[in-house]
Amino acid sequence: MGSRRVFSGIQPTADSFHLGNYLGAVRQWVDLQETRDAIYCVVDLHAITVPYDPAALRRRTRVAAAQLIAAGLDPERCILFVQSQAPEHAELNWVLGCITGFGEANRMTQFKDKSARGGADQASVGLFTYPVLQAADILLYQADEVPVGEDQRQHLELSRTLAQRFNHRFGETFTVPAPYILPTVAKITDLQDPASKMSKSSSSPQGIIDLLDEPDAIRRKINRAVTDAESVVRADEVAKPGVTNLLRIYSALSGQKIEEISAAYGDSGYGKFKKDLGELVVGTFAPIRERTAKILGDPAALDAVLLDGGRRAREIAGGTMAVVRDRCGLPPAA
Repeated sequence: MGSRRVFSGIQPTADSFHLGNYLGAVRQWVDLQETRDAIYCVVDLHAITVPYDPAALRRRTRVAAAQLIAAGLDPERCILFVQSQAPEHAELNWVLGCITGFGEANRMTQFKDKSARGGADQASVGLFTYPVLQAADILLYQADEVPVGEDQRQHLELSRTLAQRFNHRFGETFTVPAPYILPTVAKITDLQDPASKMSKSSSSPQGIIDLLDEPDAIRRKINRAVTDAESVVRADEVAKPGVTNLLRIYSALSGQKIEEISAAYGDSGYGKFKKDLGELVVGTFAPIRERTAKILGDPAALDAVLLDGGRRAREIAGGTMAVVRDRCGLPPAA
């Protein structure tokens, strides 16, 4: 393992990760375990900030972990665990919440976005303090770096602020995490509405490619993806957002430059381009889907892997919390 530590988490809020999750997070996590001391977490406590079904949460937590392993995370080379199995997350969340200003929490864009849907009066206090729990997740493990996309930068900034504030008030305790800005990750948009980001909460099922989709479903969705009246395969964000999105997906999965792909297909129409892209996505996702099913076929073995990851995580988290308690004037844990 490398000496610099990275920490990242992913929510178990759906029955499958989608293409955007895979390119934006999962694939990078797999690469980072080769060069970093990597700790990854299925953040189930974050998933209960909005109304949810307990049975679905339990199932989706396992499915999320299985997909991560199937996509290439190796529990021997990284720590993979479920957030709620380390109660130190909730404990540090409270301590940090007590040094976070109400105004600071109020400025977090994600709360504004999510509460706007149901109205702020209906939103939970948990949703409001979500970024504080996120800071606790990161600081518990003394992470040097946190892989983030642009949309999470503000939350990481809060983690840095709280680490510095705690260190200033109570003595050097936390590593101040730096953003590990992911290599330019293509922003993948909805196949049916290229103006919107591919997202479980807002896209239609036809607009999302799921990691666990059947191969034929993947081919069908790409075949029906919105394009335009022209038949030239070229990138143009304004005039051809649909084709540009498909080119980005092709480029991200093949490693080829968009210009090379455009030149190869030129004005031969969209049929062959979409067919080849369908096979490329299937070739990437089908093996992950098969491995996920195999892992889920032995829930006891998966649970054992996660419990072991939880134990390893708690060794680090418990050490951090012992120092935090001491610095804050709280007695040692019983």
